[in-house]
Amino acid sequence: MIEIIPAIDIIDGKCVRLTRGDYNTKKIYDADPQSVAQRYADAGIKRLHVVDLDGAKAGQLINDEAIKAICSVKELDVDLGGGIQSDRDIGKAFALGAKQITAGSIAAWEPAKVVKWLSEYGSEKIILGADFKHGKIATSGWQESTGFDLMTYLDDYISRGIKTVISTDISRDGMLEGTAEKTYAAIKERYPRLELIASGGISCMDDIKRLNELKIDGVIVGKAIYEERIRLDEIKEFIGSC
Repeated sequence: MIEIIPAIDIIDGKCVRLTRGDYNTKKIYDADPQSVAQRYADAGIKRLHVVDLDGAKAGQLINDEAIKAICSVKELDVDLGGGIQSDRDIGKAFALGAKQITAGSIAAWEPAKVVKWLSEYGSEKIILGADFKHGKIATSGWQESTGFDLMTYLDDYISRGIKTVISTDISRDGMLEGTAEKTYAAIKERYPRLELIASGGISCMDDIKRLNELKIDGVIVGKAIYEERIRLDEIKEFIGSC
């Protein structure tokens, strides 16, 4: 059964959402990320995807206090992304309480470093962030396109030991218009043992149910919850039915 993973994106210590990764579209939803995390835990959610958007721009973790507060909600396992580009920052991420980190931009530009982290921390601790637009990997808070083909990129990292991938279709992120189902189905068909977490475009519970039918392992949901397109009681009921 697919796992529902809410996203908490942070700018200036607050919960925000962007549209298609554009920082100019920032919308603040809550000034207290810890309380948001606790509400998710109370709904039966076990896992969160947290992104330090300030960190993604700066190339280092910025929102330490907010991250630590979220990770203090004991019922939740947090995977953390945004700005983790150095040995110092990956150590800091785990010290702040993250259970996993997502290697995004660093995986594109310094693959040797990510391979080193896989060796040091284990594949269960390192998630590959394979965010794409028009089939090409994007980095730096989605501000840059690398030109790397999505499938070739996955081929390379899976051969190096990656077992979990979060893949966001940037063109759909924050649009509430549905997900890149064909792309995710193709990835899952190619790598049936890969833990694949879909992200971008979720608008309602039916989107999640369709991904579940495709045997996608997890789905990240952000704006749809904040905009009450998906209610926490719906998520709680879905989890209870699993």
